[in-house]
Amino acid sequence: MVQSYLKHGPTQAFGLVCSSSSNSIFDGKFAYVPALEDVLVWDVKKGKMLAMWHETGHRAEVTCIQRSPQSNIFAVGYADGSIRLWNAPSESVITAFNGHKKAVTALAFDERGIRLASGSQDTDLIVWDVVGETGLYRLRGHRDQITNIRFLPSSNDLPSTSTSTAPGYLLTSGKDTFVKFWDLSTQHCVQTIVAHRSEVWSLDINQEEDLFFTGSGEGEVKAWRIDAEALSAGLKETETGEVAKFIHPVASLPLASRHRVSQIYFHPTQPYVAVQSHDRSVEVFRIRSEEEVRKKQVRRKKRAQEKKKQGKAIEKTDDDDSEITLVDMFTPHLVVRASGKIRSFDYGVDDKALKPGNQRIQLFVALNTNALEVYNVPPPTRSKEEPLEATRIFSVDLPGHRTDVRSLCLSSDDQILASASNGSLKIWNMKTTSCIRTMDCGYAVCSTFLPGDKHVAVGTKSGEILIYDIASSTLIETIKAHTATVWSIHVRPDEQGLVSGSADKDIKFWDFEFKDATGDSVGDQMGSIQSGKITSLVHIRTLKMTDEVLSVRYSPNGKLLAVALLDSTVKVFYQDSLKFFLSLYGHKLPVLAMDISHDSKLIVTCSADKNVKIWGLDFGDCHKSIFAHEASVMQVAFEKGSHYFWTVGKDKMLKYWDGDKFEGIQKLDGHHGEIWALTVSHHGNFVVTGSQDKSIRVYEKLDEPLFLEEERERELEQLYETGIADAMNRADVPIASGAEDGLGPQTNQAEVTGVSKQTTETLMAGERIMEALDLADTERSVFREYEEAMAKLPEDDPMRLQPPPRNPILAAYDLEPEAYVLRVVEKVQSAALHDALLVLPFGKVVLLMYYLTAWAQKGWNIPLVSRIIFFLLKVHHHQIVANRIMRATLIPLRKHLRAALQQQKEMMGYNLAALQYMKRRNESERTAQFYEEEDWDEEKVRARVAEGKKRKRVTLKA
Repeated sequence: MVQSYLKHGPTQAFGLVCSSSSNSIFDGKFAYVPALEDVLVWDVKKGKMLAMWHETGHRAEVTCIQRSPQSNIFAVGYADGSIRLWNAPSESVITAFNGHKKAVTALAFDERGIRLASGSQDTDLIVWDVVGETGLYRLRGHRDQITNIRFLPSSNDLPSTSTSTAPGYLLTSGKDTFVKFWDLSTQHCVQTIVAHRSEVWSLDINQEEDLFFTGSGEGEVKAWRIDAEALSAGLKETETGEVAKFIHPVASLPLASRHRVSQIYFHPTQPYVAVQSHDRSVEVFRIRSEEEVRKKQVRRKKRAQEKKKQGKAIEKTDDDDSEITLVDMFTPHLVVRASGKIRSFDYGVDDKALKPGNQRIQLFVALNTNALEVYNVPPPTRSKEEPLEATRIFSVDLPGHRTDVRSLCLSSDDQILASASNGSLKIWNMKTTSCIRTMDCGYAVCSTFLPGDKHVAVGTKSGEILIYDIASSTLIETIKAHTATVWSIHVRPDEQGLVSGSADKDIKFWDFEFKDATGDSVGDQMGSIQSGKITSLVHIRTLKMTDEVLSVRYSPNGKLLAVALLDSTVKVFYQDSLKFFLSLYGHKLPVLAMDISHDSKLIVTCSADKNVKIWGLDFGDCHKSIFAHEASVMQVAFEKGSHYFWTVGKDKMLKYWDGDKFEGIQKLDGHHGEIWALTVSHHGNFVVTGSQDKSIRVYEKLDEPLFLEEERERELEQLYETGIADAMNRADVPIASGAEDGLGPQTNQAEVTGVSKQTTETLMAGERIMEALDLADTERSVFREYEEAMAKLPEDDPMRLQPPPRNPILAAYDLEPEAYVLRVVEKVQSAALHDALLVLPFGKVVLLMYYLTAWAQKGWNIPLVSRIIFFLLKVHHHQIVANRIMRATLIPLRKHLRAALQQQKEMMGYNLAALQYMKRRNESERTAQFYEEEDWDEEKVRARVAEGKKRKRVTLKA
């Protein structure tokens, strides 16, 4: 009988406020922030999470978020090069775009939200049609990662010479020090500027769209002017024979710091621009109007003249008609200082409540330390005595740790989880995954619940053991246990004491002491909040070792104590007499953690040498050594009541093993950082992991059985499929920073190409189309044979047979073969259709042509038919031209498609005319209503005119 196990699956991820992988968006009320592979929506005022945008099975990290002008739609870019359009109210994916080979680093919508431009680490720039859900074209030219994209609309009064429906311009910046200006009507780069000496990290255009700023890795901000006249004239030669430039340098903007300028952002409505160049602060500049600058110049001149009269020596000043410089226009307003390292910032643009004159703005800051903050930026004041300061009005930081989660432990009933990191200890409710307590602690390394589940003991890097009371969320005792890091603590099986192992080479044994909460020194401050007993530790004995102690474990039967040392050995002692019993020798690097099975027969050790070893506790023999992870194995734990155990490592993987058969049962991914901590449920129902990415994840046991053969097959299939997709997408040139010689793509590549990328989904879609074509073709040939046989026989011939049975799939859907193929093709995502059609061999293309003719004849989904036929003709042009048989298929297809398109055209024309008529009628009715209000006579009209309030006289010229 093949042994089956029960599958484990990820159920919850919590402890994240926002991850540092991407920028964040704020609309004045809600913050849309990345949380590794998900996007979270926070109500910043209430500090409450409203939604989680999660797509099942998708593991790639979010790298970029952009909001569409159609306010409910968001574009989210991921580390695997895919882009998903999310609908915010329904929390669902509208469509997915796949075109980039590496992480998406920049996204931008045009002014109407119809087109989306995306830039990536693979140096490509792709323009997507959001409505048609297709990639329009891929633009190549940058030699390194694209960092920013901005759309520039073309002037509307131009007669457009292009066939493109919505031309315009794109500004892009990259780590290759270039800023490129692309003309979308010709789909080419019309100007390249070497903007800075180092990477261009940030770029933004002002509201008037005539000026833009770029920020570099050296902390330099430059301003550039966009020449609107040159744009309207198009590409023309000047007198000297050079091509007219569209972008001209203006000046540099002085900054307070010389760090990398990671973000520049103009306020959409108010005269402010903010620059983030320092790790923890954002500089806000106020944009002065020309009038203000002139006034200031006049004042300056006046003061200078007064000083002259008094006979003071003064510096030479410019005349008041001197040109206004950039530095005069942009004056430093204030600096917003955050409580941690800033990942990105945004404005709270939803300032409807503010009056136009009030220049108060909100600045939202997403931090690298898993927190969000909102600051109020006050408007400028007349008085110079008080320096302006930004005030923090909201912050969201309690639902997560500021640093890596280093230790986890569960209460005995699995209801409460304690997680510890450098700086805080948090208590979580496992049912609701909400944080119910937060307590300050030092640098926590290990932790455990004490018997009774009312207290948590935490071992710190400074050698202390801290005891916290959960009910009152207070630190009730600090015990200076060791002189160096407490690496491990474990409660004795009889629940009367615990053992601690430390880097000071000591193992100390402690007994629990229960003091009353009133009569002692702590009682005065604790009496009001602490009820019952206070747990304290009493040191009873010490065992000195030859090396640093990394882990200590009691055997569940209470007889033995295992100690892992820095010299890579594990020593086992008798618990009562502390006599030496066994030495487990075999690891090449120190053992970081270990666990003993419930029957005290097996001990499993995990080490920094990436191996897990299973030993017998009777004789200390090594049963098996398993190469378990690709990096150090950090924690190991037996599942309760079995010889199955879990391991976690720095390779971001959680693995499930059978300790009797020495086989891997299941691999579980999910974390995006090194996994430090692991704890297993006391009832064997689930396992919890904590990681460097600051998230805590729960993997629950499902009712679904798991067979090892099937699991191995599935893993191999996955490898094979990704291998095929990667081989089909292989570029002949190394990419940018990833290239061995550090150079970007060669210049002999075409600047503009089509958008295609094979993924496992498109391969599967192509296979489904092929299966549908085969099935329909078989069905058609069976019925054709039957009809031919019946046609030869007379009507009353006894040999006439019943028609053959229909294919069960077609019978179930009650569809004709042609309708079934259309159904399968329609189910393929619009964005992936071209890639799916590329999978079809030429024989299947010829077959598909027949169905296209049938669909065109019946007038089914003509836009889809047109799209498929044009794509196939473009891709297989040479074979189709060389193949005479295709003529018989193409001529009827042309005839039917033309007729169907003509019909569609007429229908659209009719509908457009009707809509225009309704619009004109509506306008005329509204105008008539405005002029012909009820019971108005001539006197009333004259009186209204005499008042002269609402009427405004305008002289009209012929």
